[in-house]
Amino acid sequence: MLDIKYIRENKKEIIANCKNRLAVCDIDKLLKLDTARRELETEIGECRAKRNTGSKTKPTGAQIEYLKKLGEKIKRLEEKIKPLTGEYHKLLLAVPNLTHPDVRISADPDDNPVLETYKETTKFNFAPKDHVELGLALDLIDFDRAAKVSGAKFYYLKNEAALLEFALIQYALNIAAKHGFIPFITPDLARQEVLEGLGFNPRGMSTQIYNIAESDLSLIGTAEITMGAYHMDEILDEADLPKKYIAVSHCFRTEAGSYSKYSKGIFRVHQFTKVEMFQYVIPENSETAHDELLKIEKEIYQGLDIPYRVVDHCTADLGTPASRTYDLEAWLPGKPRKRRGATNAAYANGSEETGDWAEMTSTSNCTDYQARGLNIKYKDVDNHKAYPHMLNGTAIAVTRTLIAIMENYQQADGSIAIPKILQPYLSGLKVITDKK
Repeated sequence: MLDIKYIRENKKEIIANCKNRLAVCDIDKLLKLDTARRELETEIGECRAKRNTGSKTKPTGAQIEYLKKLGEKIKRLEEKIKPLTGEYHKLLLAVPNLTHPDVRISADPDDNPVLETYKETTKFNFAPKDHVELGLALDLIDFDRAAKVSGAKFYYLKNEAALLEFALIQYALNIAAKHGFIPFITPDLARQEVLEGLGFNPRGMSTQIYNIAESDLSLIGTAEITMGAYHMDEILDEADLPKKYIAVSHCFRTEAGSYSKYSKGIFRVHQFTKVEMFQYVIPENSETAHDELLKIEKEIYQGLDIPYRVVDHCTADLGTPASRTYDLEAWLPGKPRKRRGATNAAYANGSEETGDWAEMTSTSNCTDYQARGLNIKYKDVDNHKAYPHMLNGTAIAVTRTLIAIMENYQQADGSIAIPKILQPYLSGLKVITDKK
């Protein structure tokens, strides 16, 4: 969350930032509640001080009656401040992070500048298939039985696809280890206060979060949640920073509001495996750390030799906790190409031309927004305390990377070549062929 003091002192800037990021925030109401809350806290503090002073002496009958009334007043004030504080906290959590000055201001979430491109897009001398056709023909994915067992947007990975998941995980872990990242396997659930502190919305119709009934637990949508809260309520030593972690977890997403977005096959699903990088750094090093995360993501995809481009999120496309976000988008030969002006129905049904870019990884600098929300601080050699900057970056999102491999490495006979860098993880397997 943002520092309320900063919001008080920079109201116009905060309102403009909310507008640029299409965030619905009532800053005037937030500040009114903040004033009322502080006034009540001051009054409660004064009453408690008087009660404490009176209780240190042997009170007379009149003083006992006065202290009793004082206690009743404190109780009334506490009852009054409780709902006010809850509403204040809710409004504060809705205020997005400050935006990096180099981010493009745009109301169009697709208006993301392309920073660089790696390789030419894949061309074939035959009609390419999409990953669903390939997966079914080579017995790599089973949608029907998954739907029977779990419902729509679930899947079974089979045969070489199942082995590829483990190969991709180990490949990503090995690359991150070279850069000093410590490996983790995290819980797949977190408390709702953790999600809120990190800037995720665990409730409401538009939430991407699965909540567990009759508990305060939610299924995580990314290991950013569990690794971001790893040092919750702790004070770190500056000498121990940066802390560089890489975590494997399952990820669960409701995909609420994803209607009309590309979601064929295993591209947009309710459960998948992801390998996530995370860093805690001192503020002056956060941009360098952000560049490092992006370089590692590029190293991973260059190793797979898959065409990609890097885009810089505009203000309308930034998530609440992020100050700046880069996406690495891979070329998917089987993905429908959405032209400007094309209908959502045409896009969703795949009736457009094929071949388009799609998000594979994302890396965000969340500055001190999440650290403040989870009460994570660090102290320097002089024992001065401050909030660290926290950053996250996808190493591998397994399902989408599988799509990129299947569609870019397909061959004229319907087989799929294995990227050379993954072959050692698969006992030298070079090609996935028809099982018949």
